[in-house]
Amino acid sequence: MILRDGYTPSLWQSTVQPYVSSSKPDPAATYDVIIVGGGITGISTGLMLQEAGLRCLVLEARNLCFGTTGGTTAHLNTLLDTPYSTIEKKFSATAAKQVAAASAAAIATVRRNIDQHGIQCGFKEADAYLFAQTKQQQKELADIFEATAKAGVSVSLTDAIPFPFTLVQAIKAGGQAKFHPVDYVHGIATAFEKAGGCILQECRVTALEHSPITTVTTPQGKFKAGHIVYATHIPPGINLLHLRCSPYRSYAMACLLDNEAYPQDLAYDMEDPYNYYRTQTINCVDYLIAGGKDHRTGEEVNTEHLFTELEATVRTNFNVKEVVYRWSSQYFEPADGLPYIGHLPGQPSNVFVATGFGGNGMTYSHVAARVLTDMITGKDNELSSLFSPSRIKPIAGFTEFVAHNAGVAANFAGKLFSAEKLHELVELAPGEGKIVQHEGKKMGLFKDEGGQLHAVNPTCTHMKCEVKWNAAEQSWDCPCHGARYDCDGKVITGPADHSLEQINLAALEEKARSAAS
Repeated sequence: MILRDGYTPSLWQSTVQPYVSSSKPDPAATYDVIIVGGGITGISTGLMLQEAGLRCLVLEARNLCFGTTGGTTAHLNTLLDTPYSTIEKKFSATAAKQVAAASAAAIATVRRNIDQHGIQCGFKEADAYLFAQTKQQQKELADIFEATAKAGVSVSLTDAIPFPFTLVQAIKAGGQAKFHPVDYVHGIATAFEKAGGCILQECRVTALEHSPITTVTTPQGKFKAGHIVYATHIPPGINLLHLRCSPYRSYAMACLLDNEAYPQDLAYDMEDPYNYYRTQTINCVDYLIAGGKDHRTGEEVNTEHLFTELEATVRTNFNVKEVVYRWSSQYFEPADGLPYIGHLPGQPSNVFVATGFGGNGMTYSHVAARVLTDMITGKDNELSSLFSPSRIKPIAGFTEFVAHNAGVAANFAGKLFSAEKLHELVELAPGEGKIVQHEGKKMGLFKDEGGQLHAVNPTCTHMKCEVKWNAAEQSWDCPCHGARYDCDGKVITGPADHSLEQINLAALEEKARSAAS
């Protein structure tokens, strides 16, 4: 089992062993590219760059697939979350065709990597079905069908699908696929290292210096590179992208069925938020994987209830024997529906980023790998302008905004809480967390199963938003830009790169008692 950025274990993380790197970095070397982030985007980009003749180093803060790759439902699709009808309206018909072609090429790259390197990851080609269950949805489906066909995706209309849903009509799209994402990433990581690349895990990047070669500072030393790629799902620090990418959480479960009627294709309904389904075979066991109930991070009070709702939806349509795994994961939705791939705004020209994949990270990871490889190696790529992060226009006063929010000072120092008030704050159930306020000061409190209180300053260290407690994942989540922290305030996922301030309740109570005596 590998570690993941969630309290609830996913099907993928529970069925693999941690990746053991076979390479060691050379601190005296200047790498062509340092890639920050060891998920599917970072490793696939590293492999493509390494195969292009560049020398690459991947730095991962925790372990490979710790982030969203370990919590995805792993659909490889050209039938994307942002419909081609929307892409055509917001960009152009040419852009829709480019996105469709790039998505198909990405799936072909996954297939080629698997064949070339002999990766065992349960990869199977499949059809995908987007189905309407009301007349109103059918009207929307007609627009999507027309634009999808016009973009070049092989689609057809059908009144029947190989899933037990009541429907009015559906789109069938060919050329889709599914796989075990962590097995795949471990496989291409092995290929990357065999090609001369290097992977360093448990190595969080804490600083970059540009003078003129970029120096990357980590707890395991400093490393130099000609180019930097942030494949961290959302870049750290404060950047324009944080104002154009909205963090969302999605819920998933893996079930065993009583009747062995496991659908072999992919399916998506048209609810808002929509639900999605597929099957994966792991170690000769079939699992129905269902997902949905998405919401903006930090904006749902009862996250546990969403698992109950998802299970009810699944049981209504499938003969469920047992829910074996249930988990949630995070993704970032771009403002205009397309990802941001290219030069990171506000950074030197040698710093690149790939983010804003929405719910299509498995596909866009390999689109990003191709675009970034071409940009770094000096090749033309028609997608570089379409996906360019520079299409974001700075908002008025952003420079001052960054300066104001670049650091968050501790503000609990010397604050006194009465012993009586602390006793009131202790009235939490085991496993419960909440924000409490006393005399104008807020603190985040969590009581663990042993009855011990954990207290933090609830001000996110990224851009000063107030974090919210996520009961399902036992984490403090920032609703503004998606930073997440454990119960003691340690960073789980960025863009924050500093932990929440911990509050020593025992010391505060002692001060309060001394002041009262």
